[in-house]
Amino acid sequence: MDWSVWVPNLLKGTSETLYMVGVSTLFTLVIGLPLGVLLVITDKKGLLALPVFNQILGVVVNILRSLPFIILLVVIIPFTRLIVGTTIGSTAAIVPLSIAAIPFFARVAETGLREVDRGLVEAAQAMGCSTWQIIYKVLIPEAFPSLILGTALTIISLISYSAMAGAIGGGGLGDLAIRYGYQRFETEIMIATVVLLILLVQGIQFLGNKLALKLSKR
Repeated sequence: MDWSVWVPNLLKGTSETLYMVGVSTLFTLVIGLPLGVLLVITDKKGLLALPVFNQILGVVVNILRSLPFIILLVVIIPFTRLIVGTTIGSTAAIVPLSIAAIPFFARVAETGLREVDRGLVEAAQAMGCSTWQIIYKVLIPEAFPSLILGTALTIISLISYSAMAGAIGGGGLGDLAIRYGYQRFETEIMIATVVLLILLVQGIQFLGNKLALKLSKR
């Protein structure tokens, strides 16, 4: 095998994977974190108790979480085409990746926020802080280490999802592995893509652990 030809393809696949995962992570954090906050503050003992709304939101999040990613890819093809104008390529894959990751991260964020000491919240309320002030001055800062670990876990899931997106032409390392490693029996390419995916996952987990540990010691 001529690696001088395949190395550029592997680099291109890696860059496409990083692009898909990076943009999807951004959308996931922007939408998923507020959803996680809503799940916490609107429960019956929350800062803004809205039990009916909380139950409806919880059901919606659970439904989205329960869909296997490969099925989600197919189900939302019309929506993906509506948003980006195509269902093929790395940009198109961002839509299902984000939809799959947002409810996942919302639940992860909810868990981290619920771990915050209730006494800190009550102290902030006693000082006259508004609900919004308690969210961004108490809940989120105190839960930050957990949120960092949750973000790392979400990114790892997105890397896995992005590999599956290659099954329908999503680009990235998954597409490379399927088109050449599997369909054309290029075993070396399959191994190379697997190694690169493992390195990405290990790198993200290492950075997430380090950052969370650093923040928890502050």
